[in-house]
Amino acid sequence: MLSIYTQENDRILSSTIHTEGEVLPACQLGAVWYDLYNPTRNEDNYVEQCLSLSIPTRAEMDEIEPSARLYNEEDAEFMTVTALSELDTDEPVKTPITFVLKGSSLVTVRYSEPLPFTTFASRIQKPGGPACTTGEMAMLGILEAMINRIADILERVGGAVDRFSHKVFRSKVRNATQKTLNLNAVIEQIGRKGDMLSMIRESLVSFTRLLSYHQAIAKGTTKAGKDVRQKMKILQRDVGSLTDHAAFLTNKINFLLDATLGLINLEQNQIIKIFSVAAVVFLPPTLVASIYGMNFDFMPELKWELGYPFAFFLMILSAILPYLYFKRRGWL
Repeated sequence: MLSIYTQENDRILSSTIHTEGEVLPACQLGAVWYDLYNPTRNEDNYVEQCLSLSIPTRAEMDEIEPSARLYNEEDAEFMTVTALSELDTDEPVKTPITFVLKGSSLVTVRYSEPLPFTTFASRIQKPGGPACTTGEMAMLGILEAMINRIADILERVGGAVDRFSHKVFRSKVRNATQKTLNLNAVIEQIGRKGDMLSMIRESLVSFTRLLSYHQAIAKGTTKAGKDVRQKMKILQRDVGSLTDHAAFLTNKINFLLDATLGLINLEQNQIIKIFSVAAVVFLPPTLVASIYGMNFDFMPELKWELGYPFAFFLMILSAILPYLYFKRRGWL
């Protein structure tokens, strides 16, 4: 799908171009933003014809080398970032998004639909929406929306981490089995949040690289206005702050993971200790019973009328004494 955003009378208007036939429609002059979402070959050709450039393929967008993600070609800047989609689910998705700046026009190439794109497109079409007179301003606006989205997700992850901490360190469950099951569930949730934080940090790194690259190009060409340069500095500071916050949350999650595993080990050790103590407690009675169960011809207690009560009492006493000893030492 190809959406084209143009400026008319201080307003941004959008239109959708369908290029299913072989004949391409006439190029719309003065377009600020060409948004290619899951583009067909004809849609790529249409934008290439309008701006005289080559649209990167999906395979080229997936390259991880900086030279393949950030480069100049045909008087245009090609910048690819790692964006995140479906952040409201338990299985967020990483997806490459390419920004192409040529002249005053922006081209975005994407194969998923992150929420910031929909939000930004809706905002710029409303009266009094953010200024979007050039493709560069549109790109910075999209990046700002994506960064704000990541900030919201980090705040949500931080709240979830606090809840995990409460479950781990303030659990009121006394049943050992149930407590272990709860901790196992917490580990799974912590793991999912840890994966999300890793993806967020990777995305923030790509934003930093894009902003640094574009800022260097803008300084070289002196095309960036004062407002644009200030906007880029603000975005860079925001990305840096979010990166630090994501690192803090990652460290906290690692601490919680280690603490949870430690508590599970303590619970398991407690169970093993109970079995060990039980074995030691029942060992002396077993020894007494074994002695009087030997089949020797001469055993004085065999003819004694009180022999059975004496042996029974001796077995009980030999079980109670180790128990009291363990209790006094605090091992139970």
